[in-house]
Formats: sequence, C-alpha cells, structure tokens
Amino acid sequence: MLLFPNAKINIGLNIVAKRPDGFHCIESCFYPVGWSDALEMLPAERFSFRTSGITIPGNPDENLCVKAYNLLAEDYAFAPVDMHLLKSVPIGAGMGGGSSDAAYVIKGLNELFSLNISEKDQIHYARRLGSDCAFFIRNQPMFCFNKGDEFEEIELRLTGKWIVLVNPGVHISTQEAYSGVVPQRPAHDLRILLKQQVSDWNGMVINDFEATLFQKYPLLQEIKSSLYVTGAKYTSMTGSGSSIYGIFDKQPDLKKEFKSYKVWQGELL
Repeated sequence: MLLFPNAKINIGLNIVAKRPDGFHCIESCFYPVGWSDALEMLPAERFSFRTSGITIPGNPDENLCVKAYNLLAEDYAFAPVDMHLLKSVPIGAGMGGGSSDAAYVIKGLNELFSLNISEKDQIHYARRLGSDCAFFIRNQPMFCFNKGDEFEEIELRLTGKWIVLVNPGVHISTQEAYSGVVPQRPAHDLRILLKQQVSDWNGMVINDFEATLFQKYPLLQEIKSSLYVTGAKYTSMTGSGSSIYGIFDKQPDLKKEFKSYKVWQGELL
C-alpha cells in the first residue's frame, strides 16, 4: 500500500488561552494542501520502520508513525508491516507533516487489514498521538479549536486558487514559538472573517505567532512581503513557522524567486 500524507496550512491562528495542563487553546482554520510525503506499508514477518529523504531527528522508535502502529496494535490483531516513509514535507515548518504521517498510518492500517475502525474512533486514536493528528483523518477544511484537536465544519473552499509555500529552513520549536505569545481573545471572529474575499484578509486574518517570530527572524517577514509583491492576494506564516504561504488567483511564475529555499506550489482543492 502506497499513501501520500499531505501537509496543511493555518489560515488565521489565534492563541486564546493557556490551559491548566500547560497546553494552549487556539482557534484556526486548517486547510489541506498537496505537499506530501510518501508512505509505503507492506505485510511482513516482523515490524520494521525505515525513512529516506529529509533526515528525521531523534530515535526512530519514537517516530509518530511507529507510535501510531503500536497504538492500534494494542487493540487490534493484524500482521506486522514493513513501513517506509519518504520524507518530503519540511520538519518544524508549521505544516503538520509528522502529524499527517501518523494519521495516514491509522487510515492505512485500517484499510490494509480491513479493521473496520469508524472515522470517529480513528479520530480518537489520532488525538492521542498529537494535537494536529486528528485533523488529517477527515482531511478537509475545518475550524479547529481547543488544542487544535476539536473541529467544526467551515464553509471555506479555495478551489481553483493557487498556493505557494516557501520554507527557508529555519527550525522553530513549538516551545520557542509559544514562549513569545500572550494569549488573548481575538478582536474578530475568525469564522466570520473567512467569509470575506481572500484579498480582504490582509491585516484581519492574523497568525499570532508572527508578531514575535518576525522580530526574531526578519527573513520570514521578507518572504511574506515578497509574496505580496509577486501578486499574492493573502500571505501568512503557517502554524508556529517557519513556512510562509501566499494564495494567488492564478498560477504564479516564481522561477526567479526564492531560489535558496524549499518551495512548493499547487492548486488548492
């Protein structure tokens, strides 16, 4: 079985409160994009996990894909798999790549072995792995709240528009990003703002992490400004950084731009 775990962007990201457990409550729209990893799973005599592409730091046994496999193995009987992850989505870039990989392990095992796990239960398992993981089970535009693991459907479709994602290779940890944020309620309801035209979002649909991270990493502000200059209708940092995206009405020609960075572009669905 070959799967392609995709990334997501945050359209607006408000840090509204700090929870007693140390996590933060957020409000954001998660929107899937086509920048993807490749995940292959084949039945085998014993479990194995390999990676290629972008180097993933840390102990492989602690990878979210392995954790997802072990989580389902606690409750379901199925054959071991040989799992190979080709990593393409940048790490620590605010696009939820690792969370998507884990969610696709859950979805893939469910299909490969006909486990008949309901979507609701798949979301429950994914939520136990990380705040963003549950989103990728349904993998459609959602208004996300609480820790980013609870969802409401949102009537936002950007079909036909194009997105350019620019990743400068700056790794920003979640701890670093949150250390500069003072939680507060936003002045405007994000769900209402997103009903406006994309070109009206500038200055209104805000990622709260930008204020401090742009001061610390001026390069991120430069990328955002450059995307506007090249014709983007709206640009923002996604997640806690460091990737910056621009939304365009039509396919842009950016062959001469951002040569030193990882860049992905595609049509939004």
